[in-house]
Amino acid sequence: MSGPGHIRMTAIKIENVTKKFESLTAIDHLTLEIEKGKVIGLIGPDGAGKTTLLRLLVGLLKPDEGCILVSGIDVATNPSLVKERIGYMPQHFSLYRDLTVSENLKFYADLYQVAKSEYDERKKELLAFSALSPFEKRLAWNLSGGMQKKLALACNLFHSPEILLFDEPTTGVDPVSRGELWQLLYRLNSQGATILLTTPYMDEAEKCNKVGLIYQGRLLTYKSPHKLIKEFQAEIIELVAEIETARKALMELPGVKNMYPFGGALHLVFEPESEGQQKIKQLLERKGIRILSIRRIAPSFEDVFLALVQDQITSYKSDGMDSAG
Repeated sequence: MSGPGHIRMTAIKIENVTKKFESLTAIDHLTLEIEKGKVIGLIGPDGAGKTTLLRLLVGLLKPDEGCILVSGIDVATNPSLVKERIGYMPQHFSLYRDLTVSENLKFYADLYQVAKSEYDERKKELLAFSALSPFEKRLAWNLSGGMQKKLALACNLFHSPEILLFDEPTTGVDPVSRGELWQLLYRLNSQGATILLTTPYMDEAEKCNKVGLIYQGRLLTYKSPHKLIKEFQAEIIELVAEIETARKALMELPGVKNMYPFGGALHLVFEPESEGQQKIKQLLERKGIRILSIRRIAPSFEDVFLALVQDQITSYKSDGMDSAG
């Protein structure tokens, strides 16, 4: 489908965008469409370009190449129109710590030019929504990490944005607060908001309708977590042994694509039907290393993520050697 109807179904359209900081390419010819009404996650290693991408979307940065449309509006040429339609919560707490919860809300209401006739009712709704009503008079500085995140969210909702952008919204908060924040995000999404967030947590990425994996400014994949796991072609062996001793020994085992600690175990990735389990047993028995347990397992979302990143690292190393030769 094309034309205006297509734009209405697309909340965000990023087309061939590049952003450089001197010699560093933070975003490298990235193209991505975010569907309206979805919860979308962006994951990737530190320095992958996730935060830079969000800053481009809100108009804090301008792309060197390419085009970004938010609700069909070009961010570069009409940043003020875009800001009316989005809410943006950066990773670090950016409200006024020496103001109370109520005073921070009032500041943002004025910033978004909320009519005085609507302010009291809207403030009451947001305090109730974020469960901050009992803390209305408390200084932001004295709120817990989770409550600070909820306050930042409430402040960004005064103008009822249709698109919400979050940079690692649950980083630094306790597990209970993480769960509460996700409940708030789901409620906003059920009311029609499109949500785009970055997260370092694989369990959070799995909660999204689709996930985009970014590495060195490039989009490697953009699919549902279920589809990524289903399409993953590899044999994963879970080994429980003395991890460091086993890891050193297994580094000489041929056919291992990737190897990493996973909880109290070691995960080893092989090509499909590689009989990796038998190979591991034979090598460790020969080395006299005791195996507590070994089994083939279904891949988790984290396994898929690590495999995709490792494939990209291997590809970069190969390209570098090819060019050097």
